[in-house]
Amino acid sequence: MAFDPGAVGRAFSEHRFQDALGYLATDVKWTIVGYMVLEGADAVRRTCQETLDSLEGTSMEFDRCVTAAGADVVAVDTVVRYVRPDGVTAVASCAIYEFEGEKIRAITSYAVEIDLGDPGAQPPPG
Repeated sequence: MAFDPGAVGRAFSEHRFQDALGYLATDVKWTIVGYMVLEGADAVRRTCQETLDSLEGTSMEFDRCVTAAGADVVAVDTVVRYVRPDGVTAVASCAIYEFEGEKIRAITSYAVEIDLGDPGAQPPPG
């Protein structure tokens, strides 16, 4: 199967990390805007595992997942509902993946919690 940067970016954005982590450059830099910067594949892998651990018992419902893919840059725009026994949290996010060959060299992520009851708080379904 041919390498598909759009599929790799989408997998990462949908928390299907097992399908994306093999494409990390050793010196990848992940900037989570307003929160933290991770440097190196090991730090990114650890954070992905911590994310999966924190989502244990949580279902994810994607209301939107739009991918714009070029040869070396991919953007993925999502709206996801995290459903837990104690309630629902909705998050709108966008991640930009920069590739060098078949490796992710940089990730820049933006995310904001949204109110599902406010029609102006989220983009249209995609």
